[in-house]
Amino acid sequence: MSDSSSTIRVLIVDDQHMVRSGFSMMLSVEDDVDVVGEAPNGQVALEKARELRPDVILMDVQMPVMDGIEATRAIVAEDLAKVLILTTFDRDDYVFDGLQAGASGFLLKNAGPEQLVDALRAVAEGHALLAPEVTRRVIAAMSDSTPRAATGRTTGEQEALARLTDREREVLTLVARGLSNSEIAKELFLGEATVKTHVSNTLAKLHLRDRVQAVVFAYENGLTQS
Repeated sequence: MSDSSSTIRVLIVDDQHMVRSGFSMMLSVEDDVDVVGEAPNGQVALEKARELRPDVILMDVQMPVMDGIEATRAIVAEDLAKVLILTTFDRDDYVFDGLQAGASGFLLKNAGPEQLVDALRAVAEGHALLAPEVTRRVIAAMSDSTPRAATGRTTGEQEALARLTDREREVLTLVARGLSNSEIAKELFLGEATVKTHVSNTLAKLHLRDRVQAVVFAYENGLTQS
């Protein structure tokens, strides 16, 4: 993949120079990835996103001037790039905030080169990167707080949920718990292709962009509660 049309343009955002350099070195050996810039905080990231128009931004959360959550929200609002949040297991709240801000997914900071490249390719192709094992931890953490009660749903949300079939609602709940399509297929004794169809129909009916938004929607509407 050497032609420019298939090259993934990446902007790396982290307040630690060594972290930025490390990710840049990992990506430099990939023919289909081009690191077009780096930024030490969210404000610079926003400015560079406007200037460079990267395909994907690797975004840290804790940074001075403007943090990664605020920067992600601004970048997504302007449709400047897809954002892949860099996180650690010990700050699940940051992960969930990042998803609510519109990130296309998240990646652990200790991810290896292969995971990093796979994540970038997935997000660049329009897929949501939602690692099941991390998703389950996020949902478990968020379940410790009180979700918005069903009676607090907006009219639009109530109407959207009413459009789902029982099976689609069941699939949505399993997606929100962090199950992959193959795991959902085993759980419900369905074919994986059938599950994929249910997921696509559910996203369309709820006007959601991807599985990430589905997790946020399900959590906010109390569907992740057992």
